[in-house]
Amino acid sequence: MRDEQLLRYSRQIMLPAFDIEGQARLLQSTVLVVGMGGLGSPVAMYLAAAGVGHLILVDDDIVEISNLQRQIVHREAALGDSKVESAQRTLTALNSDVKITTIHQRVDKPLLARLVSDQVDLVIDACDNFSTRFAINEICVHYKVPLVSGAAIRLEGQVAVFDSRQPDSPCYQCLYHGGDDEQMSCSRNGVLAPVVGVIGSMQALEAIKVLSGMGTSLCGRLLLFDAMTSTWRELRLPRDPACSACGAGAP
Repeated sequence: MRDEQLLRYSRQIMLPAFDIEGQARLLQSTVLVVGMGGLGSPVAMYLAAAGVGHLILVDDDIVEISNLQRQIVHREAALGDSKVESAQRTLTALNSDVKITTIHQRVDKPLLARLVSDQVDLVIDACDNFSTRFAINEICVHYKVPLVSGAAIRLEGQVAVFDSRQPDSPCYQCLYHGGDDEQMSCSRNGVLAPVVGVIGSMQALEAIKVLSGMGTSLCGRLLLFDAMTSTWRELRLPRDPACSACGAGAP
């Protein structure tokens, strides 16, 4: 680690639970972030600032004016640009040492399988539809790659970690078996800007913990946030033996 890096990351290196070994693990890590919207923005910014070595950003959308209320990685000057290119500019300005790979296309299973099997240490689910979430979960289960999942809508949010390296870990499909994308969209229901910031920041925190080996992750637990009362609830998530993604009958 260079002297400049030791100085840059000194405030987290001095944490006994993190130390220089934790920083070294971050610098060597590759994280796939699916979605450069309200959740992906704070996730990517905090991971880049903390020194994750390589971020792979995937999104097929472009920056629109309605995004700017909450998607803080994008600027007015980026209107009409692809979200991944806009995010790359912001993240590079934040930390030029971080390698940024951008993929401007909709996520599908072949793309996920190629990325996750070849080079990814952890996946961040920051997308906004169930079909993509289930595909991400299936690939992460298959390749035993940790998944940090987050969701936010209206004044509510949730965050969880699914780590298939642990034999008792549930997966996303143990929690959800289906859902209505239209009913759960921000464009239809609205969302308060700081809510996605809270959940995205928690996703970044959990990712750093998993990558560095620090502390205890949310694996097996679901945190639910109510912004109206500023309260958190925790639910235990048991593994479903009959789950079609991670259960005994899974392919």
